[in-house]
Amino acid sequence: MRRRSPRRLLGVLAASAVAFTLFSSASTAGAADAATTTVASARAADAAVQPLSTSTPVVFVHGYTGNASNWVTAMAVFQANGWSSSNLFAYEYDSYGNNITNAQGLATFVDNVKARTGASKVAIVNHSMGGLVSQYYLKVLGGNTSVSHLASIAGANHGTTYASACLIYTTCQQMYPGSSFIAQITAGDETPGDTKYATWYSACDGVIIPYTSTKLDGATNNNVACQTHIGYLTDTTVLGQIARFVAS
Repeated sequence: MRRRSPRRLLGVLAASAVAFTLFSSASTAGAADAATTTVASARAADAAVQPLSTSTPVVFVHGYTGNASNWVTAMAVFQANGWSSSNLFAYEYDSYGNNITNAQGLATFVDNVKARTGASKVAIVNHSMGGLVSQYYLKVLGGNTSVSHLASIAGANHGTTYASACLIYTTCQQMYPGSSFIAQITAGDETPGDTKYATWYSACDGVIIPYTSTKLDGATNNNVACQTHIGYLTDTTVLGQIARFVAS
């Protein structure tokens, strides 16, 4: 058997070492490229599943005997979630008047907000009797074409027997279950148009009776474990959920 010279043997070993090094470098580079691609893909996918927008103007609609001050906490929560204060508006109306007139006033208010902000649509967040005002505007007056999202917090959407305490006022007569007003806004499609609808309701409400009155067919109806009717207005957890819903 022919013996290799020490010099030639060293040359073979050196060549093998270089080849191993090049192969290892290429494998490492390939793994790094794959990792980079995976991270980039993950970031792209993450961005794709979070198409959140906080540029939509939000109109808050209070309940019976309420006013703009009811929304102080809600506006703070929306600002914490990325909204500018210049895109947050509170509509006030006559709690003792007529909800048809109140809904017509809401229509004018929304048109003014759209003109002021340049937005094609607004989101509406309502509470209690504000649900009746909002539903009449969206369904009967065709306001759904101007509303991207509707969030109803403890809305009296199908009425409440609690309204029997104030039936001397037209608004309360309209809010009582079985009224012609309720029949008009609940007949047929309760969630018309391309608007996204969501409600929040609770067995601990105490004012909306039955508490399931808030639910709307076709909406995302969220059953809150236990919250009082007025407690919602300072419930930052629920208000945060609503802000994220409107941003979706």
